[in-house]
Amino acid sequence: MSTTKIEWTDLTWNPVTGCSKLSMGCKNCYAEKQAARNKAMGSAKYANSFDVTCHAFELDRYKEWKSPRMVFVCSMADLFHEYVPDEFIKQVFAVMNQADEHTFQVLTKRPERLLELAGELNFSDNIWVGVTVENADYVERIDLLRRVPAKLRYLSCEPLLGSLETVDLDGIGWVIVGGERGPGARHMDEQWARELRDLCIADGVPFFYKQRDRRTKNLALLDGVEWKQMPPRSA
Repeated sequence: MSTTKIEWTDLTWNPVTGCSKLSMGCKNCYAEKQAARNKAMGSAKYANSFDVTCHAFELDRYKEWKSPRMVFVCSMADLFHEYVPDEFIKQVFAVMNQADEHTFQVLTKRPERLLELAGELNFSDNIWVGVTVENADYVERIDLLRRVPAKLRYLSCEPLLGSLETVDLDGIGWVIVGGERGPGARHMDEQWARELRDLCIADGVPFFYKQRDRRTKNLALLDGVEWKQMPPRSA
């Protein structure tokens, strides 16, 4: 468990660490770089650096949280990576089901496996489930997400690498948009974010705008406005 600078959550919880690159958004993966730094600093949890590793000791971590929190699950991994055993995923979900005073945000680039396991998981109302969609090449992830029986489904369009102007937001309850930051950051056209904002307004979907790419001033503003909308935690 760790406090975080991620604006749309309160803390991160990593019962799994490590991943492997899957699509365009993975090119400048912040988690891979952070895992390498953690290993270099001697963190036992990151002894395997960015190899997929399950940490059973993290399953009781929620007992340390003294008040309701918004919790980003596996910020340093993808819970539905093929190297994470089915049974461990079920244990993570059992913890989230039990700790129902907290809201858990699960995000994956692997909705195929998410859907395969969906019938064996309990999607209690405190579990939000999302997919990353970088550009139009990956919109099929949204169609798979719609089939998952979560009460709130969301999109993370970060890094946003192309237009999603024609995306269908039916069944989607939240959209996060952001450009890359850091060395090698790829450019995000502000019009791409504007298109998603307008779709969200039309469909009544909360829209959260993080920032444009690192080369732009007023990173957090879109047309001079700060957009930090969140679904209600009771969603």
